[in-house]
Amino acid sequence: MGDPDLLEVLAEEGEKVNKHIDYSFQMSEQSLSSRETSFLINEETMPAKRFNLFLRRRLMFQKNQQSKDSIFFRDGIRQIDFVLSYIDDIKKDAELKAERRKEFENNLRKTGLELEIEDKRDSEDGRTYFVKIHAPWEVLVTYAEVLGIKMPIKESDIPRPKHTPMSYVLGPVRLPVSVKYPHPEYFTAQFSRHRQELFLIEDQATFFPSSSRNRIVYYILSRCPFGIEDGKKRFGIERLLNSNTYSSAYPLHDGQYWKPSEPPNPTNERYTLHQNWARFSYFYKEQPLDLIKNYYGEKIGIYFVFLGFYTEMLFFAAVVGLACFIYGLLSMEHNTSSTEICDPEIGGQMIMCPLCDQVCDYWRLNSTCLASKFSHLFDNESTVFFAIFMGIWVTLFLEFWKQRQARLECEWDLVDFEEEQQQLQLRPEFEAMCKHRKLNAVTKEMEPYMPLYARIPWYFLSGATVTLWMSLVVTSMVAVIVYRLSVFATFASFMESDASLKQVKSFLTPQITTSLTGSCLNFIVILILNFFYEKISAWITKMEIPRTYQEYESSLTLKMFLFQFVNFYSSCFYVAFFKGKFVGYPGKYTYLFNKWRSEECDPGGCLIELTTQLTIIMTGKQIFGNIKEAIYPLALNWWRRRKARTNSEKLYSRWEQDHDLESFGPLGLFYEYLETVIQFGFVTLFVASFPLAPLLALINNIVEIRVDAWKLTTQYRRTVASKAHSIGVWQDILYGMAVLSVATNAFIVAFTSDIIPRLVYYYAYSTNATQPMTGYVNNSLSVFLIADFPNHTAPSEKRDFITCRYRDYRYPPDDENKYFHNMQFWHVLAAKMTFIIVMEHVVFLVKFLLAWMIPDVPKDVVERIKREKLMTIKILHDFELNKLKENLGINSNEFAKHFMIEQNKAQLAKSTI
Repeated sequence: MGDPDLLEVLAEEGEKVNKHIDYSFQMSEQSLSSRETSFLINEETMPAKRFNLFLRRRLMFQKNQQSKDSIFFRDGIRQIDFVLSYIDDIKKDAELKAERRKEFENNLRKTGLELEIEDKRDSEDGRTYFVKIHAPWEVLVTYAEVLGIKMPIKESDIPRPKHTPMSYVLGPVRLPVSVKYPHPEYFTAQFSRHRQELFLIEDQATFFPSSSRNRIVYYILSRCPFGIEDGKKRFGIERLLNSNTYSSAYPLHDGQYWKPSEPPNPTNERYTLHQNWARFSYFYKEQPLDLIKNYYGEKIGIYFVFLGFYTEMLFFAAVVGLACFIYGLLSMEHNTSSTEICDPEIGGQMIMCPLCDQVCDYWRLNSTCLASKFSHLFDNESTVFFAIFMGIWVTLFLEFWKQRQARLECEWDLVDFEEEQQQLQLRPEFEAMCKHRKLNAVTKEMEPYMPLYARIPWYFLSGATVTLWMSLVVTSMVAVIVYRLSVFATFASFMESDASLKQVKSFLTPQITTSLTGSCLNFIVILILNFFYEKISAWITKMEIPRTYQEYESSLTLKMFLFQFVNFYSSCFYVAFFKGKFVGYPGKYTYLFNKWRSEECDPGGCLIELTTQLTIIMTGKQIFGNIKEAIYPLALNWWRRRKARTNSEKLYSRWEQDHDLESFGPLGLFYEYLETVIQFGFVTLFVASFPLAPLLALINNIVEIRVDAWKLTTQYRRTVASKAHSIGVWQDILYGMAVLSVATNAFIVAFTSDIIPRLVYYYAYSTNATQPMTGYVNNSLSVFLIADFPNHTAPSEKRDFITCRYRDYRYPPDDENKYFHNMQFWHVLAAKMTFIIVMEHVVFLVKFLLAWMIPDVPKDVVERIKREKLMTIKILHDFELNKLKENLGINSNEFAKHFMIEQNKAQLAKSTI
């Protein structure tokens, strides 16, 4: 808003209300408190009496008859809807800040808001002022109409969903009805000051819920001017917070989280949420979604709906993935390939070519016995099935989420919601920076406008920064590859020369050792780059000066997702699609920077290395993320209380308790979504290599829900309620990753797994009818004549071996086409390409069929929406009719005429529905 006309209109009302405040009562209270506090401060120089200071301060609150949990002004009637805090420092700009605050608070009073200031001498630290804000009825009804807030007009006659037979089976996970549905359902309409009789107003003090009240107050705060500086009009609480004019601005929690509130305070929803949602012992319980929405707003509520639904769907993927893993475990000992590799007469007699130049020695195939068995756990016949299953699962997840979202819009009264009030409204920063004005073609009003030429430099800087940091990610990945190439020879020679490592070599080969250390190093680099990029991307997005909040979030989302996609997945893409694919062959290897020989895969394939990489990064990220989310706010809050010289929240006022909590921030929810979407990528993009990924994600999300709930209810200030009807741009990102996952899993099965070469051998090259896979290992390894080794690549020590083996399909040295790819190589390549095409077409066909068969909006939801619209129109029609009847009289001919018109309108509206 911020319109001068509205300020003047509301100023009169605000002044009228303010006259009723007992200023003498305030002055007496302040003078008493100031005298006692000054005495205590003088006494504080004596350390021995410091304990008495706390006791007297506690008594001081009792003398003031102000409950430490009170969410009201001193009169005990007016509810505190918002709190501002500041420290009156003595720096150079102290006078400027004081002038800003004075002007800002005067303008707040002009809009009708009521303010009550707590002197710093009454605060626990003796330094902080608190400005308590109350929105009286006239302000609430005015801005409820401006923001289009929907309020109840009649209790709904639509019954809640009935219990199905499955509901009784799931009884233990259900919450009590009073917690799950804390309020009745109503038919609602956008609030109007001129139709107040239409709405169910039993008590003006409780008609607007606290979430709506703090949303309205924040709307006023974000548009209230505080002066003209450098020829520009300055306004908005965000600018004052950024300049440290105020140190914080927040709505109050409605009570303690560990005990219910006592009268006259209202019902403590924070305590209810903590008892039924934030406790880890309730990990198996459903979430009180309506209560979350009522307390924190729809935007946070829909995040927890999404996280809960995603976790439920992960359960099915986790069960199938676990079944595939168990199948691999049971068939591991009977796998023909592993048996041949481990057999001393087969694998023990196969001399393999050195894995690095000069330093590495020849080695026997059976040294990778255990690694080949582990590889079979994830690289078996079930891999193909699970890859196809996950392609279908991700489609079902997204389609059913559409339905869940549509049902949620209906239940939370968001059907007609448009991204207007907060997402499409102009950002105060944009309005303050704009020097130009332009006529809005829709509203026909002049509005702030920033020409393209003013934005282009920042767009270039933004694009260059994102490109630079993505290049840094790729560079760091190459550095890790160089690390693995350079230390591989060290590991190989060390493990070969040290006789004490003979037992270790059976399960910890040089390849696995290098892969493990490289993955851990890569994970550390990922976390470091991620920390710095988060700060830089937020700063650059602000410098772009986006016009609306929606543009700001979209721009930041694009930057952060592109970076994190490259940061977290680049190493997995390298192992899956590049490692071991361009190695060459003995005597003609390919080299990185003409120095380091390209990495080779284990004889069992690169899938086990991809599994290792994925496990370390995914598990490490989830553990680090949960620890950070739990420990970080806990440590900061502990430090604040320590600085305030108290160890208990029970000694000071409600607004001070919340002031000492951590701020969730405008981007808190953004990072929660980003974390979930990155995890979704691990679950879908590379799941063919690791069927346990959904199970790990499921366990993490069960913990994540309770960690998020715990930190929101206990460690963070209450957030400003805001509306949203969907997960926004994240849904498009999920769709893109779902499509990409089909291709990546098809390529993993074809090129990283060993399934296709086995199938080709089984059907085309096997000569054993009873045991078709016998001889596969020997068939998959080509022969190289040691005499053909160039001097700079041959091992330094001479051996009696004539030939060595390497993994490829090439002609032997005695053939006229020696070392060229043989016909089996082309057969295997053709089979791989055929599998990719067939799998992608089958999965995409099923995806499109499922998307077509499953409606975006369920039939019962469509019917409910129609019923609600019809009833709302009928209630509005009856209200207008009765109002008209009162004005015109029952027997008036004019009333009959208007009655017919209104009836026709109602019939027309009913027919359109």
